[in-house]
Amino acid sequence: MKRVFLFSALFLAGVFAVNAQDINKPQTSANVGMTPIQKGNWMIGGSVGNIGYSFEAKSFGISLSPSAGYFLSDGIAVGLEPSVSLQTSDGGPNEWGYGISPFVRYFFPKGASATGRFFAHGNVGVAGHSGQSGASLDLGAKLGYAHFITQNVALELAAGYRYNKAPSAEKLSGLGVDLGFQIYLPGQR
Repeated sequence: MKRVFLFSALFLAGVFAVNAQDINKPQTSANVGMTPIQKGNWMIGGSVGNIGYSFEAKSFGISLSPSAGYFLSDGIAVGLEPSVSLQTSDGGPNEWGYGISPFVRYFFPKGASATGRFFAHGNVGVAGHSGQSGASLDLGAKLGYAHFITQNVALELAAGYRYNKAPSAEKLSGLGVDLGFQIYLPGQR
């Protein structure tokens, strides 16, 4: 009888102890509305893995592109993004690239949820490669989605087109996928 009573008491204590624990799950989304993309705010972050394929050179590329931007009005940001890249091709040497581009980003007011926003991003800048001398024109356009995991941090996924033309070389164009993040900082009002 003592064993049954002791076992029952231990079992009930274990059940109450398990129910008393508060399990913290990581935050995966936040209802932000228009707060992070208001006039005067800043965004800092970038693409941590821009993966693309070039049509002309039949090559594969990957780049790292940090960025910083300022919201001129609600949903419209301008900024600057430097980049470093690696381009590999069939039978050719690997080439390192670099560049800097001013950009414009527009967040669509419709078609999004309270935890995310669709955006269009365009840039015009200059770029260079280890296999060429001089700079080349670098154009890009992409569409993407920013999912806010907190009030100030968003994960991004975008797909786009890139065009690169050096004065003394053939053009390079291709499609790419960006995976990145942005931190949205409130500005002074």
